[in-house]
Amino acid sequence: MVVASATTIRNERMRAVGVPVIDLSRKRSQVMELILKACEDYGFFKVINHGVPKDVVARMEEEGFHFFAKPASEKQKAGPPSPFGYGSKNIGFNGDMGEVEYLLLHSNPLSISQASNAISTDPTKFSCAVNEYIEAVRDLACEILDLIAEVLRIPDKSALSSLIRDVDSDSLLRLNHYPPPGSGIDCHDCNSSLPRHQNRVGFGEHTDPQILTLLRSNEVEGLQISLGGEVWVPVPPDPTSFCINVGDALQAMTNGRFVSVRHRAMANSFKSRLSMIFFGAPPLHAWISPLSEMVTPQKPRLYRPFTWAEYKKVTYSLRLGATRLDFFRTTTPSPSDDDDEEQDTASA
Repeated sequence: MVVASATTIRNERMRAVGVPVIDLSRKRSQVMELILKACEDYGFFKVINHGVPKDVVARMEEEGFHFFAKPASEKQKAGPPSPFGYGSKNIGFNGDMGEVEYLLLHSNPLSISQASNAISTDPTKFSCAVNEYIEAVRDLACEILDLIAEVLRIPDKSALSSLIRDVDSDSLLRLNHYPPPGSGIDCHDCNSSLPRHQNRVGFGEHTDPQILTLLRSNEVEGLQISLGGEVWVPVPPDPTSFCINVGDALQAMTNGRFVSVRHRAMANSFKSRLSMIFFGAPPLHAWISPLSEMVTPQKPRLYRPFTWAEYKKVTYSLRLGATRLDFFRTTTPSPSDDDDEEQDTASA
């Protein structure tokens, strides 16, 4: 088995493809159809005219940049992540590495308040900015999920969004910072053979395990989505939009009709990139299974029921690039298939 860090760059092809951009101010019926097609074809789209206030985004971004500009010794007081808090380069618990530093926070206001004391010299200001941002993007996530439920003709239009609005929701906020070499992260593990103009893998390829992901980044490019195989599509940066990812849980709930998009982030060699990511997740005790409307004689059930806690446990036990949903299919992979998967994900 070959173990490689996320800085490894394979022989890949880049393809310029116009990713879907959906204007949420258009007619509801048009928006629903556009979201449906994007979720089926890409598992990814951008939204504009989304209603998230600019000042809420600006305050969150300001707090993020302020934290990451601190000396390493100050930032480390907010870590190590267990799983919440500050982390640098290490991604997860299974040897994955990247050119990234991050803050991972639970969406629960009490958890945010407690974490703020180690993150900011003004904990109240920081926690207020985080809570306002989470509330705004959660509302946007729920609006999109309600549109999805409606276009899929699910009788309970809140069947998806109620999982995120639940008081026990396991939703997260993650701030990822990708600085240029020598600007704050200890880069002794960086691949020094790469020229400085060569983009480095900041966060290796993976799918998001949750229901829906909302990502907002600054004007620096870096996000790429996979079209399968070795084909990657760069997503042009646009600070006025939000990128929406279908997660594993939503793929399972739609019985595979929607695809959980594989994506990665490249670290620019000259500019700092900051991304703010909301992961909309159900409560730990919630059951995830294909919705009855998604199961037909022609499309039998692909996944067995599982709790979100069970899925998270499997997620943490695997490499970053693992295809986790395969372990929950009604027909599970054979041991030999698992070995092949481990070999593939080890080099992600």
